[in-house]
Amino acid sequence: MIKDILKELCALNGVSGNEGAVRDYIAARVKPYAAEMTTDAMGNLLVFVKGQRAPKQKVMLAAHMDEVGIIITGITEEGYLKFDFAGGVDRRVVIGKRVSVGDKAIPGVIALKAVHLVEGGERKKVPATKSLHVDIGCRTREEAEKLVSLGDTGAFDDHIVEFGEGFLRAKAIDDRVGCAVMIALIEAGVPVDCHFAFTVQEEVGCRGSAAAAFRIQPEIGLVLEGTTAADLPSQTGSERVCAPGKGPVLPFMDGGSIYDRQLWRELTALAEAGGIPWQTKTWISGGTDASSIQKTACGARVAAISAAVRYIHSPSCVGKTEDFENMLRLAKAYLETL
Repeated sequence: MIKDILKELCALNGVSGNEGAVRDYIAARVKPYAAEMTTDAMGNLLVFVKGQRAPKQKVMLAAHMDEVGIIITGITEEGYLKFDFAGGVDRRVVIGKRVSVGDKAIPGVIALKAVHLVEGGERKKVPATKSLHVDIGCRTREEAEKLVSLGDTGAFDDHIVEFGEGFLRAKAIDDRVGCAVMIALIEAGVPVDCHFAFTVQEEVGCRGSAAAAFRIQPEIGLVLEGTTAADLPSQTGSERVCAPGKGPVLPFMDGGSIYDRQLWRELTALAEAGGIPWQTKTWISGGTDASSIQKTACGARVAAISAAVRYIHSPSCVGKTEDFENMLRLAKAYLETL
């Protein structure tokens, strides 16, 4: 089940630029099915899988391995860690959250001075990143330097929990869900020859996918992603964007791409014919690896199949497991048509 693969992936740390643990897990899992497999200079894992036939157009499926997190920029005399964010993280949701820092997985907590010490208008403002620090339980710089180095990354550290009616809470559902779907496709066998790109550094500017697309030069790029859901009491109408439980999200546009109209129609028609629930985004926001894939080398036609994820880019992302399974169903159905 996709849920089981996703749980294993979300338990791994892979902040942008430090995706090694995720890449190693995926490589070990898909190696028996790969006709070719390589890790490029940027760290993308590129897997070619032979199918029953060769498609008329070269197809690449892409999902990014990296997650948002922090990167250590300084150590104070008192042993606290200063940091900046890797990727788009909302400062409002990180105070008091646990993090795991560096290759030694040093436990820490993102901290701020107590509310009792906050005065006047300061209470109404979101604290600047420079006001935050990570407490790893050290008393001096020397103690901290034995555990952590500048440039170490830190991942959010939270439990993976199933709750409610088929919901899953975990960090990094964006985009370990896409990686999980691609692993499932590879393990099940594909109907056509496919290139799978498990990419790096999407959260800091879709960097790995540009290199992957330049190397593979696909004519069709299918991106498997997690995307922003906002089905909250505070939002109404189109501001709700999309919602978990309503099926895969098939966007026609986002902040980085206008998706190929023909591919979008093909995917929506396949969903309708297969009884797969689907939705689109009602708000133009975010972006995916499609933004770099579609304009690399000679260009490519791109489409995305996404999962609606609440509280995206936070320590506690929430998605619906049936949406993850339906992403797999729709991706399979599309590959059958090639």
